[in-house]
Amino acid sequence: MKHLGIDIGSTTVKIAIIDEDHKILYSEYKRHFARIKETLKELLQNAINAIGDTEVAPDITGSGGLALAKVINVPFEQEVVCVSSALEDYAPKTDVAIELGGEDAKIIYFNENGGIEQRMNSVCAGGTGSFIDQMASLLMTDAAGLNEYAKSYDTIYPIAARCGVFAKTDIQPLINEGATKPNLSVSILQAVVNQTISGLACGKPIRGHVAFLGGPLHFLDQLKECFIRTLGLDDEHIIAPSHSHLFAAVGAAIHADDNITISLSELSGKLNDDLKIAVESARIEPLFKDKESYEEFVERQKDFHVKRGDLATYKGKVFLGIDAGSTTTKLALVGEHGELLHDFYSNNNGSPVKTTIRALSEIYEMLPEGVTIAGSCSTGYGEALLKSAFNLDYGEVETIAHYTAAAFFNPEVDTILDIGGQDMKCIKIRNGVVDNVLLNESCSSGCGSFIETFAKSLDYEVKDFAKIALFAEAPIDLGSRCTVFMNSKVKQAQKEGASVEDISAGLAYSVIKNALLKVIKLTDPKQLGNQIVVQGGTFYNDAVLRAFELVSGRTAARPDIAGIMGAFGAALIARDNYTEGFTSTTLPYEEVKALTYETQMTHCKGCTNNCLLTINKFTGGRRFITGNRCEKGLGLKKNAENMPNLYEYKYQRIFNYEPLPKENARRGEIGVPRVLNMYENYPFWFTFLTELKYRVILSPKSSKNIYQMGIESIPSDTECYPAKMSHGHVMWLIKQGVHQIFYPCVP
Repeated sequence: MKHLGIDIGSTTVKIAIIDEDHKILYSEYKRHFARIKETLKELLQNAINAIGDTEVAPDITGSGGLALAKVINVPFEQEVVCVSSALEDYAPKTDVAIELGGEDAKIIYFNENGGIEQRMNSVCAGGTGSFIDQMASLLMTDAAGLNEYAKSYDTIYPIAARCGVFAKTDIQPLINEGATKPNLSVSILQAVVNQTISGLACGKPIRGHVAFLGGPLHFLDQLKECFIRTLGLDDEHIIAPSHSHLFAAVGAAIHADDNITISLSELSGKLNDDLKIAVESARIEPLFKDKESYEEFVERQKDFHVKRGDLATYKGKVFLGIDAGSTTTKLALVGEHGELLHDFYSNNNGSPVKTTIRALSEIYEMLPEGVTIAGSCSTGYGEALLKSAFNLDYGEVETIAHYTAAAFFNPEVDTILDIGGQDMKCIKIRNGVVDNVLLNESCSSGCGSFIETFAKSLDYEVKDFAKIALFAEAPIDLGSRCTVFMNSKVKQAQKEGASVEDISAGLAYSVIKNALLKVIKLTDPKQLGNQIVVQGGTFYNDAVLRAFELVSGRTAARPDIAGIMGAFGAALIARDNYTEGFTSTTLPYEEVKALTYETQMTHCKGCTNNCLLTINKFTGGRRFITGNRCEKGLGLKKNAENMPNLYEYKYQRIFNYEPLPKENARRGEIGVPRVLNMYENYPFWFTFLTELKYRVILSPKSSKNIYQMGIESIPSDTECYPAKMSHGHVMWLIKQGVHQIFYPCVP
């Protein structure tokens, strides 16, 4: 009897048909883009075409398999059990299996008695296949491209993988500062490794024969290499099956019951369009009741259009504003009276400098004879980088640039809500000055990249994804949650048969709920003010703006240049700062076209921090350096005025004690980790232990190597970083041969 194993994961469908000897007769692996029934039906039809319509004993597994198994009456088996069975059949000597999927990650430990212990990620998809997909999109490539880039790296950056949002926060500045794609790619893969080991192993060592399973580890050989390098495995202890991406499906096939059989064609026939899965997700009201209400909404927004001028016929001075955002680069060219003569909006493709060269070249080519750039200003994430690269006149923080633009449209504005690609700001204005700024902190859920990520995962362009939300009949209530947590809710809605339209509308609501409830922490719509201006590329999405009106109960002005308001404001600042006789230092056309730059990495040798510096060198000898924590990284003298360093004094005063000589320490050695409250209490404990005739051994200053020493002993990934660091200090003391370690705690 042939057995059929079906593995329905969060992003892919896998099938495997095996014979009595567990030999694979047919297998296939394909992404389902939330169309699970259709994809499985296609794979079954392909199997029929390949091996004929045969009778099989079926079994389903995977995170998305249970709901489907119930409605088509096919047995279901838990995924870890299936993977374990397949491993015991294929590689019985396996000690540890690491499996990464689209949105789940597992470590399975096999003990000598045949038992298993499993560790799985919970509601967070950080460090999984979807995490890699999200990070790859930041570098304008896919997972395979990321893998290819990683083959030629020379530096690994520390990047968070606890969640995709935190990782973007680490990666985006590196992109804007000129870090190379190979180095960023391998850093992303290494982050996945670190997250898996610290987050899932939780203190249990990964030793012996290690099997690498799942799609990401099968298709991305550089990810596997990062694991092998980190775990220090040799060829003898690496188990990498050629069908590692199919193990759960093969395991399901092994578990299939010979007493329950069905033909492939009959099983395929069950997956028809009429097959429905019960809807359980909460629903909310539609964005628009009908097309008339939508047309009224569109008409209302026509009042907020910027005055435009014709650059070809313009006479006078022009002013340039550049906004180097987290994911996009925007330019605005304005005239002396604030009219918009030219605008540019493009993804920065991981290089804001290259994008700006292209945009600025376009502007110079269009400038009429006699018209010159009289002033220039940059703002945004890459403000300092672009100011240095193009010798711009001014740099301004983006809150001021955005307020300047908003006040141009509505001088009485008292609230500005700006949602960009990866950041979110609420700027409160009082009496014409910025009174308060509320920012999203370490989370970018609810920003433009949040919607873009979901659109791509559902195989939609962002514009199309936004349009289908407008007339969704029953939007899914997704709440206001972190991106990776919400992935689970979206996937659940997909499994229940929710339409893409309902999901898109639900995400629009979620963006606004996140902004109002998490960033602004709104309890009463009156707190928003009366004159609200919304801006940022995300608000080009009509569904998001409409969701704002419905959730807040307020109407808002959305300028027709909402996506370039930062650049427009920067241009206005350059105009306002202009005085007669001022000559702009902005690079002329010839120098922009000839501009070249190179990026190199080096470690500052000024102190033990060894800061990793990113040095951007531009034509003309200009340099822009980032990554430094003090003046030394810029080649300047630190503390040139010789001010006393009270922190250094305190540090030396606390830890600069001489331990007893060995011959006087009759009680032997005792180790003390240099962590946590020892930074306050070490003098007391050193004196106490020394009086007891112990020789006190203090662990060294914290470092990356110290952290990595303790990574396997961390019991929970929710520990704070200082607590995680403590494990490394204890391990350092153990490796020094210290048999007694003292660390006081309150029971």
